[in-house]
Amino acid sequence: MKNSIFNNKVVWITGASSGIGEALVYQFANSGARVIASSNDLPGLQRVREACGDKSEQVTCAPFDLSDTSGIDEIVSQQITAKGKIDFLLNIGGISQRARIDETPLWLDRKIFEINYFGTIALTKAVLPYMIRQKSGHIIATSSISGRFGFPLRSTYSASKQALHGFFETLYLENKSSNIRTSVIIPGRVDTAISYHALNATGKEHGRLDEGQAKGISPAKAAQIIIKGILRNKREILVGKSELMLLHIRRYMPWLFFRIADKIKST
Repeated sequence: MKNSIFNNKVVWITGASSGIGEALVYQFANSGARVIASSNDLPGLQRVREACGDKSEQVTCAPFDLSDTSGIDEIVSQQITAKGKIDFLLNIGGISQRARIDETPLWLDRKIFEINYFGTIALTKAVLPYMIRQKSGHIIATSSISGRFGFPLRSTYSASKQALHGFFETLYLENKSSNIRTSVIIPGRVDTAISYHALNATGKEHGRLDEGQAKGISPAKAAQIIIKGILRNKREILVGKSELMLLHIRRYMPWLFFRIADKIKST
């Protein structure tokens, strides 16, 4: 990939040890960026770094857990000291859900929100002052098509992703005078392990790949679409195939959406 705009730019990616985040590490490193790769899986991050080959020196592993961001200010300060700036922050990390509302305990609702919403905004709020100071930056969040509508077995996942839209639209409006841009990625089906690691009603992993997920686009293709969206400064970056039509159906023909959603396999 030859996007000179990213040459020597500092790009921070969460969820970088697998799936879309991993694919983004490879593509940004190949474009000349200096990448900060984060997740709660240090061996996975080291594997991704090594897989970058002769570009591995451009990748720094900065592990932390989105469910506990109590030390995030120090982590950000360390990276700013080492890199001097953060040009792009891609909040890719998160967790999904496979549980009915009436079976999901409140502590699990809170855990999902802690990772998907509070983890994302904690890192964003820690990085933002530096971007304001440098008068530039682009912050990206990851939602979902179910971040635009409800869906069976995804109640809290859907709600946590919908919350990100309100936060990041406000972030843009408050900081556009400081040349801060924001984008929200809206993935449909991407062939990652997200359904495998989704939490069931007991808080344990779902443990299997959903049929629809397996038919999704590859993480590499998703990463290409995301990078194109960033280059075009798109506020919302749609990632997927025909399932994205549900977004338009929900908006313009909600009655039809509910008929379709009622028939779609929820796992």
